[in-house]
Amino acid sequence: MSHLSKIELQVTDIDTLARASRRMGFTLNQGQTQFKWYGKAAPCDHAIKIPNADYEIGVIRNAGQFELNCDYFDRKLTQAIGENGGRLKQAYAIEKTKQVARQKGYTAIERESNQNIQLRITIP
Repeated sequence: MSHLSKIELQVTDIDTLARASRRMGFTLNQGQTQFKWYGKAAPCDHAIKIPNADYEIGVIRNAGQFELNCDYFDRKLTQAIGENGGRLKQAYAIEKTKQVARQKGYTAIERESNQNIQLRITIP
């Protein structure tokens, strides 16, 4: 059975979400007003398009934050974003951490090895 699910992620910055989406090879379509799920369309403020997936992630403004909704029935979408959106959550957290570090004048260096990501923040 297909239904919409909320990805449990506190998204406060649409630009960071756009960078996280690009990092994963996705496209954040800002201003898209409907997203696709199980043969239906639902209202949204923005949508994330995932290559080869049939459905999209709806990005909905809610009380100064953004809520992410998707239908995990699309196995290609689930595989791309990870179980419960885990890979997307990780990408958002990395991009947000790097942004905040740079705003404070710190250096953020990222390394990837053996499917692990190491983020080193250097304070001058």
